[in-house]
Amino acid sequence: MSMPILPIIDTDIFASSPSSIESVQECKKAADALITFGALILHDSRVSEEDNSTFLDLLEDYFAQSLAELQKDERPELGYQVGVTLENTEKPKCAVDEPCLNVIARLDPAERPLDIMGHNPDPKCRFFWRMSEKPPYETAFPSLNAANVVPQAEHIRQRWTPVMEKWGQAMKTAVESLAQMAAIGLGLPQETFTDAGRYGPHLLAPTASDLVKYSKKDTILAGFHTDLNFLTIHGRSRYPGLNVWARNTGKRIPVTFPTTGRYLLVQAGKQLEHLSGGLIKAGYHEVVVNDATLQAVERRKASFTDRPLIRISSTFFCHLSSDYDLAPIPSLQARAQAIRADAINLGKIDLDEESDYPPMKVGQQVQK
Repeated sequence: MSMPILPIIDTDIFASSPSSIESVQECKKAADALITFGALILHDSRVSEEDNSTFLDLLEDYFAQSLAELQKDERPELGYQVGVTLENTEKPKCAVDEPCLNVIARLDPAERPLDIMGHNPDPKCRFFWRMSEKPPYETAFPSLNAANVVPQAEHIRQRWTPVMEKWGQAMKTAVESLAQMAAIGLGLPQETFTDAGRYGPHLLAPTASDLVKYSKKDTILAGFHTDLNFLTIHGRSRYPGLNVWARNTGKRIPVTFPTTGRYLLVQAGKQLEHLSGGLIKAGYHEVVVNDATLQAVERRKASFTDRPLIRISSTFFCHLSSDYDLAPIPSLQARAQAIRADAINLGKIDLDEESDYPPMKVGQQVQK
């Protein structure tokens, strides 16, 4: 049986003529992709592969620093919401979360993630760089809107802010276009999602995994999980290993990008699931060391002998505004309930799968 492939959505069609028939069809395709897969590949010619490469070089250099140097950028008192989070700090919630374990149990054994039961914290590091617009009001969630941390080492500090801002802005622009397309495709006003996220605490959030230290096949770099934000967008990584799950089929899909061109991966997060009343489910994913990862390591060793062997994920978390009232949009919730009723009647889902999305502030959802 052939491997499912994520749909490719073209923002260029939307950017050039938002109201054209072709654009409206592409918007519908984007919404359907999120409903079906919880993920899609985005083509956006405004996004430069060269900028992504510059970003990956900077982050490789940053995470190749000594532990003592990296620890200067930790902010545990802010819940690691800015600055660096070092390896073996983040633990996948799924390892102890019953609803998530039930999702795994319902998957065909051949489609399950690598075993996270009793799994140790993830051996990955992360850096959070906020890309948010200051709200014109006093936020009730100041710790989610803290000031950025700029690394202190001279060879990093001088390059840091311009590179982070340039790449972060490119991904923010791309994901906001997709949010507008998805709104249209779902039958909502174009600005529904972008207005709700205007003052969101968006984060450029690269992760780093040391592929010298963690080079054994089937090492879990990031355990099976969903993202808590609205939409997550990734640039091309130099090392494969990301798997996503199609929510309506239960199929594990190794993420592959077209070999050349300006492509990004977008995944639905929990805020979009909540807002859509479960019509769009947050996508489960994992990052693991597999054969393709190890082959990329060997190619990189041969071609770039002086570069650190560190897997950087070029990731941006798009959030709704912390003070936004998060509650299901009635038209989307009605569609979700109809689909759920059909699925239950067909025995495709269990009654315990999440379907209750109580109103709350976005900041409360993040803190939970």
